[in-house]
Amino acid sequence: MSSYPISLNLAGKRVVVIGAGSVAARRVISLIEAGARVLVISPSSNSRIAELAQAGSLEFVERTYFKGDLDGAWLVHAATNDAQVNERVAADADAQGTWCIRADKAMLSEAWTPASTRVDEITVAVTAGGDPLRAIAIRDAIAEQLSQGLLPIRRVRPTDGHVVLIGGGPGDPDLITVRGRRELAKADVVVFDRLGPTSLLDTLSADVEQIEAGKRPGHHTLTQDEINAVIVDRALKGKRVVRLKGGDPFVFGRGSEEVQACIAAGVTVEVIPGISSAVAGPAAAGIPVTHRGLANGYVVITGHQLQDLTALAQLDLTLVVLMGVATLPELTSGLMQAGKSSSTPVALIEQASTPHQRVTVGTLSTICATASSVGVRNPAVIVIGDVVAVPNLLAAQSALAQSIR
Repeated sequence: MSSYPISLNLAGKRVVVIGAGSVAARRVISLIEAGARVLVISPSSNSRIAELAQAGSLEFVERTYFKGDLDGAWLVHAATNDAQVNERVAADADAQGTWCIRADKAMLSEAWTPASTRVDEITVAVTAGGDPLRAIAIRDAIAEQLSQGLLPIRRVRPTDGHVVLIGGGPGDPDLITVRGRRELAKADVVVFDRLGPTSLLDTLSADVEQIEAGKRPGHHTLTQDEINAVIVDRALKGKRVVRLKGGDPFVFGRGSEEVQACIAAGVTVEVIPGISSAVAGPAAAGIPVTHRGLANGYVVITGHQLQDLTALAQLDLTLVVLMGVATLPELTSGLMQAGKSSSTPVALIEQASTPHQRVTVGTLSTICATASSVGVRNPAVIVIGDVVAVPNLLAAQSALAQSIR
């Protein structure tokens, strides 16, 4: 049977629901969210409906249905567990020219509700020729793809500009958050770093403006001030701007400076956290930054500023250094001079979580020579501490377990 899909504005409209079971409760919640004035009539009440009535969100009349109950109704739901009552409600509604939705036999109704859900401001509604389970399956499949940003969800009509700072994680595109992926799909403009999950840019529409900010060691296409100016400029032109960064925006990502620039310009801005490479990088190499008996905490620093190595050398914590390949000799010698054992394990994890990941292991006294011989390059995460040995411990335990079997 062919039908005509339509959306209804129920704000302030009187909607009568006959029945107060679990199905009615689900319908009632949606009706209240749509702004309807809901009257529920039933001899007994579902606990959820009772709570809503007590809170003043709806009117509840505890009795059986009478014909006059539909007077003044803009929409009717027949949701009892008695087919004869539902049929009578539907007939009375039809006689007075009011749409009635039957919960038990939707296809016999003059109107019916699709399987629906909301993803952000998008409503997904599906009908499937009277097969509700099929409709639900299709609805869920579409909603999942919308949530993951796999379907085009950009606004077409002009809106006020807005900036979203997204932490893209350590590099693997699967490690961006679900919300981050969804917001990226809405972008009109993307200002990106090369350390982020740049392969996701290939999934965007051809008309999305993509601006490389650089942010590679020794190479910056744009200065930080220029980046701030670009994102503010595009937002003031009514664009939805995504600032896609590697790791987390607020962990050595200068995200707070970009937020300040937006606030100063009167541009709305939000931040979506990401998985910091300070934790994800070691994890991708099988190295925990904490491990009972080895390290009960960790410290994250940047290799650009190594002023307080004396204090760091005295801490019995894992030391994680970001952007530190260029200053590795200064870092290792400084820690040893400050009292750190020369045999302290060190790991360098290049391009963590990507197909090009490489792990180089040594000690404070040997890692510089080893790194030089194999040509270690940024981006790399440096891990210093006894936790570097954990992957070998786990491998040995696994081998022992296999031999026992």
